[in-house]
Amino acid sequence: MINTEKQLETGRKKILWAQSMMPVLNSIRTEFEKTKPLNGIKISACMHITKETAVLMETLKVAGASVMLCASNPLSTQDDVALALEKEGINVYGKKNMTDEQYYQSIEKCIKFKPHLIVDDGADLTSSVLKKGTEYYKQIMGGQEETTTGIVRLKAMEKEGILKFPVVAVNDTPTKRLMDNILGTGQSTIDAIMRSTNVLIAGKTFVVSGFGHCGKGIANRARGMGAKVIVVEPDPVKCLSAHYDGFSVMNMDDASKLGEIFVTATGDCDAIALRHFMNLKEGAILCNSGHFNVEINLNDLKSVSTNIQNMSYGVEKYTLKNNRNVIVLAQGRLVNLALAEGHPSSIMDLSFSNQALVAQYLVKNSKKMNGAVYAVPNEIDERIAQMKLKTLNVRIEKLTKKQIEYMKSWQIGT
Repeated sequence: MINTEKQLETGRKKILWAQSMMPVLNSIRTEFEKTKPLNGIKISACMHITKETAVLMETLKVAGASVMLCASNPLSTQDDVALALEKEGINVYGKKNMTDEQYYQSIEKCIKFKPHLIVDDGADLTSSVLKKGTEYYKQIMGGQEETTTGIVRLKAMEKEGILKFPVVAVNDTPTKRLMDNILGTGQSTIDAIMRSTNVLIAGKTFVVSGFGHCGKGIANRARGMGAKVIVVEPDPVKCLSAHYDGFSVMNMDDASKLGEIFVTATGDCDAIALRHFMNLKEGAILCNSGHFNVEINLNDLKSVSTNIQNMSYGVEKYTLKNNRNVIVLAQGRLVNLALAEGHPSSIMDLSFSNQALVAQYLVKNSKKMNGAVYAVPNEIDERIAQMKLKTLNVRIEKLTKKQIEYMKSWQIGT
């Protein structure tokens, strides 16, 4: 039987631990507590329910907002954190190991809350509310999205004229993308693989499918652990980048015969599919760090398997028709959140500071914006970078008046 009081205490301690490593968001929280920029605003958030997310939710609450949170992934919720948040008056709909039906039921609750602002992770909440019709989204001032996959979906909605309110692409701003996607995903993905399997990374042939910001981070961290890294990527420019970064580059047909650990981070379906599975070596480990569980085609894998055995939490062994065994982690869902704790708190400090300030920005500016995807204003990104550097005691160069004038001039030649 679960000891609720003990779970509540553990959840609160986790939140306080995360908060201690998020100094920029703490500064914004102190400011918001005084100015109340979100007073009277209702916010629905569809996010991974982690200790870091809790710090953001509490920041929005002290800013004056009424907040409702649902899970953006069936496996990523930290139940003790969810309980602690509810104790603080934030409505939370999510638990670890939700069914797909429960997942969409929780999104429905956030829609019926009739929010003024949406904070999304993967665009499921945004797309769902737009499907419900005008009655449910007419009051929405705007939204924000923190994943690459979500931005792709939102731009498709914008192109088709479906997006009816402004959405800020938090994912694409440098202080989020360069830190969260590269550093956070790289470290947390390796962490999840090691926690769940205790496999030695050094010496392994490690295949990364997708060489965007997330894939680049994973590839670099795997190499740092001593792995021999292969990159699979359809974009020719990214392939050149991977090649000149010193990685082997090939297609999945070839890589599937060589790899011992595979991580997908493409944002697309069938990165590893039917034609690849029978090529895999004995004991090959497959996992995904893309948002949705479509990158490894598990239906295809099941069709060429004779047995599936649960080895431990989130670790399943598929016995193929050729008698080789393949390991799948986290049911093909986000491995770094399902089998580890997600990104370090100090990384999420940057991402969630962006989200807090973007919420304030949307309240002030949404009436001047259309149903489109917008970039985070540069002044927000620079402010967060400056605040973070200050907490790190890093003093940066300051241009002289002469240098500034020189950079503005076109008249000074050789």
